Amino acid sequence: MTDLADSPAVRRLDDWDLERLEALADEYETPLYVMDLDRVKENYARFAAAFPDAHVMYAAKAHTGRAVLEAVLEAGGTIECAAWGELQRSIDAGADPDELQYTAVNPPDRDLDYAADLAADHPGLTITIGATDTLERLAERGYDGRIAIRINPGIGTGHHEKVATGADAKFGIPYERVPEVADRVREEFELVGLHAHAGSGVLTDDLADHCRAIERVGEMARRVGDDELEFVDVGGGYGVPYREDEPPLDLAKTSEMVRNAVGDLEAQLKLEPGRYVVADAGLILTEVNTIKEAPDTTVVGVDASLSTLIRPAMFGSYHPMLNVTAPERDPIEATVGGPVCTSADVFAHDRPIAEPERGDVLAIGNAGSYGYELANQFHSQPKPAEVALEDGEARVARRRETLADVTRLEQE
Repeated sequence: MTDLADSPAVRRLDDWDLERLEALADEYETPLYVMDLDRVKENYARFAAAFPDAHVMYAAKAHTGRAVLEAVLEAGGTIECAAWGELQRSIDAGADPDELQYTAVNPPDRDLDYAADLAADHPGLTITIGATDTLERLAERGYDGRIAIRINPGIGTGHHEKVATGADAKFGIPYERVPEVADRVREEFELVGLHAHAGSGVLTDDLADHCRAIERVGEMARRVGDDELEFVDVGGGYGVPYREDEPPLDLAKTSEMVRNAVGDLEAQLKLEPGRYVVADAGLILTEVNTIKEAPDTTVVGVDASLSTLIRPAMFGSYHPMLNVTAPERDPIEATVGGPVCTSADVFAHDRPIAEPERGDVLAIGNAGSYGYELANQFHSQPKPAEVALEDGEARVARRRETLADVTRLEQE
């Protein structure tokens, strides 16, 4: 792992070894996910160093691949999970079940069955609840262990309304009901913490709103007795700059503002970065297959699609792009899209890019978070392979799916 003093706060596409990327595309074919595990470890270590007195967990939902989870654990991290599958995959990667935290959001029965069974043998497991129904359902399963209460602070932040969870009624106990719920938990379970998550994709300019939500969490912790709590978890959501002209998150300022916002606490501060740890550690390589001159643009067709990376279609997200094969060519304004039969299958509209030709390899940056996690098989497209880079070596972390993989669950 690179010394943190030499590790840039954000990795741009220009920082990757382009010759190596083209070689990876040639060897493993496209579309191809590439994850730099050394960068994952650097990002986790940098974030943890900014909060030296806090407990920093990795939010697994950003990227649950085994290679990534193993890298986080190697860097000294613990893991926060949002579903039973993430719990199991974390354990398979080597996580100690007694150090896991499970944040239940409208949990299906199978999730609670799994968590209750796991806690029977590993009482250190913490379950975060966002509804009193979940308490009743846990009690029905004989669970009386560690509980954290998720607060709805009434303030949402983030890069898109679909990730501004702090003001969404789906998430957490309504703010003014928290004290009565805390009393109930203390009677029937072990209340160990409070939790909140305001939103995702927070950069430096978003910190004021983000910290207003954290202030409310700190106030509630003192109101219910923070000296009796083990931790106060203010969630994650810390972002990376997707656009080339956006500055990286100022971690020193973030740490200062978060500490000031939460205020004096007896309980330990917890944070859950996900995107920050993995976003710029991953990219997608895709091959150009079509060049079409249209009246208002040049259409560049590639073999990646919204089944490979759905964030632009789902959130209108911007992802940087680079012609890996010929970055020195004069740029043209291009509309880059995939083979899926919908107008939503476009990665960029009128984007300046070094003039592509058929057979060129393009890189789509900042694809390490919520990239492979949201990949799908629309149009019966098998999911891509994923290559992991670590200590100068490349290995297949996930093989490319085949059509047999896509259809193997079908019944005659």
